Amino acid sequence: MHNPASPGGGKPRHFQKSASAPERFPRKARRSAPGFDARQLAVRVISSVLDDRRPFEEAFDKALQIESLAALEPRDRAFARLIVATVLRRRGEFEAVLKPLIDKPLPERRGRLSSILLSATAQLLALDTPPHAAISLAVDQCRTDRDARRFDKLVNAVLRRVATEGPATLKSLDGAALNVPGWMSRRWRTHYGETDARRIAECSLIEAPLDLSVKSDAVVWATRLNGVVLPTGSVRLSGGGRIEDLPGYAEGTWWVQDAAAALPARLFGDVTGLEIADLCAAPGGKTAELAAAGAKVTAVDQYSDRLVRTRENLKRLSLRADVIQADVSEWAPGRTFDGVLLDAPCTSTGTIRRHPDILHLKREADVATLARLQSRLLYNAGRLVKPGGLLIYCTCSLEPEEGEAQIAGFLARTPGFAIEPLSPGESGIDAAWITDTGHLRTLPLHLQSATADHGGMDGFFAARLRRLS
Repeated sequence: MHNPASPGGGKPRHFQKSASAPERFPRKARRSAPGFDARQLAVRVISSVLDDRRPFEEAFDKALQIESLAALEPRDRAFARLIVATVLRRRGEFEAVLKPLIDKPLPERRGRLSSILLSATAQLLALDTPPHAAISLAVDQCRTDRDARRFDKLVNAVLRRVATEGPATLKSLDGAALNVPGWMSRRWRTHYGETDARRIAECSLIEAPLDLSVKSDAVVWATRLNGVVLPTGSVRLSGGGRIEDLPGYAEGTWWVQDAAAALPARLFGDVTGLEIADLCAAPGGKTAELAAAGAKVTAVDQYSDRLVRTRENLKRLSLRADVIQADVSEWAPGRTFDGVLLDAPCTSTGTIRRHPDILHLKREADVATLARLQSRLLYNAGRLVKPGGLLIYCTCSLEPEEGEAQIAGFLARTPGFAIEPLSPGESGIDAAWITDTGHLRTLPLHLQSATADHGGMDGFFAARLRRLS
């Protein structure tokens, strides 16, 4: 459970009183108050991720199926998303603030109390929400929750103290240490050293800017969208707003794709007229890259629902590809390709900036489990490459077992393949992103800019292999 104290028995009044805090907070908000349903959506999603271990996007979509929440305006939905993302990024800090304010263990049966406290704490300490709104609406949320309603006084008292004492407490905390799971931190220290591990953690906890891949005229679109063209060719925006409302979206001139995620497809070089298989292709960013560059693309993925989105993206972009549903570990089309791109399922520890639920959903045991799957996928991918063709393997993981070690194992058991090392400068790749063996290894601390909210990139690994025979 994601409570700020250990679960156990107890009575409703589980808070420590402050001599300066009044007993009650005036109840100015009611269930119909503006912002109530947005906060209800946030709390429901927080509980779904932390208690039920559902991915953020899945939990959000499921919550919006509830009639009262489905009618929310885009602005309220965006606020709910912001609350959830903030909690997922900074849960460790917020729980450290809350814990000393609750002097008795909370009972197991408490409804969504813990999520209500985390949501309100995020609003008070990170989102500049006026205390009267954050606190009174949190109390209202308790009163509409059958199992949490008896804790309304607890929520009122604790959040009052969070509003007054929380900012100072927060400043004294080590966010990178508290918010990143211990197993991730230990592994990063082992593989990247103390200094870089610390920077990886800090950069992973900063919300990522919006990166776009454009069909053509990156400079023109960067100007129109008030963005910048990165050395890798992606266009980076710093402003907010709905993606669908941005110029060029409806016309299909660009698609959202992190700068690091855009690199593996570019490692083929000129693909004009080449037959390329994009394996584990959904939602289709790399398929779009290859198709826009003139390749004849066959996009393969196991999951039909994800391929729906791939087809929708290709249609919006006016790009063509053969889209096939199949198990990539066994797919045998009876032919080979000039190039094969395998973006394998992984722990995704390099994408925490965009997917903070990874901090709470992944476990250390997942690394070995996924590495075994990657090995099977990579073996089959190799069988699909023509002699003389290229195999690009990539993952958005920071874990070497899913990257460097995976390629070393493949080469040891698969004759006829050799590493084709990357060169500094190709596709805008910095020398610091190339490993000693010639692979690509980007980190969240790379591609920094003058402002923290405009820099960084996802952690990615990619290897380029040539089939010799």
